[in-house]
Amino acid sequence: MSLIEQGHCIPIEDLAAHRQLAWERQSAYVARNSPFFQALWDGRTPPKRLEDLPELPFSDKAGLRLSQPAHPPFGTYLAAAPEKVSRLHRTSGTTGQAMNLAMSARDCEITEVVGGRAQALAGLGPGTMVVHCLNYQMWMGGLTDHLTLERTGATVVPFGVGSTELLVRTILETGITAISCTPSYPTVLERVVAEKFPNLAPADLGLKLGLFGGEPGLDDPAYRQRIRDTWGMEPRNANYGVSDVFCNFAAQCEHESDLHFVAHDVLHVELIDPESGAPKPIESGVEGELVLTHLDRECQPLVRFRTGDIISVQGTGPCACGCAGFRFRVVGRSDDMVVVRGLNMFPTMVAAVVSGFAELSGDYRIVLDTPPPYHTLPVRAELAKGKADDGTLAQRLEATLKARLGATATVTLVPAGTFPATEGKTRRVIRTYT
Repeated sequence: MSLIEQGHCIPIEDLAAHRQLAWERQSAYVARNSPFFQALWDGRTPPKRLEDLPELPFSDKAGLRLSQPAHPPFGTYLAAAPEKVSRLHRTSGTTGQAMNLAMSARDCEITEVVGGRAQALAGLGPGTMVVHCLNYQMWMGGLTDHLTLERTGATVVPFGVGSTELLVRTILETGITAISCTPSYPTVLERVVAEKFPNLAPADLGLKLGLFGGEPGLDDPAYRQRIRDTWGMEPRNANYGVSDVFCNFAAQCEHESDLHFVAHDVLHVELIDPESGAPKPIESGVEGELVLTHLDRECQPLVRFRTGDIISVQGTGPCACGCAGFRFRVVGRSDDMVVVRGLNMFPTMVAAVVSGFAELSGDYRIVLDTPPPYHTLPVRAELAKGKADDGTLAQRLEATLKARLGATATVTLVPAGTFPATEGKTRRVIRTYT
């Protein structure tokens, strides 16, 4: 196994020999056992040196989506014998067709250790009881994230989604002080507390740590402060990952609001220009699409996999928390990007503006009913409960979006409760045209 004890605390330059050896083993394994990459590489031998990886073509989700229906259930990128598959998961399908994920016992072990590093970095550990409120029905976020929580030594309550009134009672009765869920789920809890427990405020539940993942939004200071003010708990993005690669390989710590990469011993990172594919350096201030390569994977190894996530590198030096991996923020997804008169707009950018208005709930949608090009950004923003439009709110929001983002927006206000409160991932960009 390529994992190194506390590997995320070792500078990447000190891991060079380890990573090179891991790539030599992994590349030989992929070339020998993966029909998908044999075809993609067209008989080409993978480079021996890890730094020469850009000689190979990219792989992407579109290719995987074609492979699985043609060769069910796992596609031609299954590189291990079927009897080696220890666990089957399925992606959420938020960005398209749901995919079957195969994992060997070793794949599971590495995934859990790496995820545990991230959860511990975010503040979870022995002596804390955490309730896990993500979907257990095949999604990686359920069982696998549960096991990463256990790796920290914490006591884990496997609650899942639904029965929110029972969840509130469980938190009160057992003394749970941490919750693992999506960033949008506290809104669901707030509504249930208000309706079913009128004598309680959210802060009365006693939650002190919120471990969030699965959706954007945690980079927004206004949203984080709203969580603190409403719940009395510290919000952390403890669960950034790409299901096809690792369910969790980055998290925030108590010292930094940026995500810390925790998997250099088993995962190789590249940054590229999302349009040209040209490589970019992993240096402070550089923005690009995240490309990942497994250095140790048995069932469905991926090489130069385009994640579609656009990130901005914030730092490369060691953090006070001890993590030596580079730090970054997620700007958005390339498939959620909306180009308005040449400006690249991402949902997270809109969220940062919307959440700054006390009259709004913070929930919104970008509804596109025609194909591009776009001259304005159509935003539907939801009023907060008990708040009313003074007749100028839409205009003020449009003016702020223009000033902050540079793009002209057309704002439509909708009543409180218009958007469904979801327990899973929430799509913010809705394309209704065909």
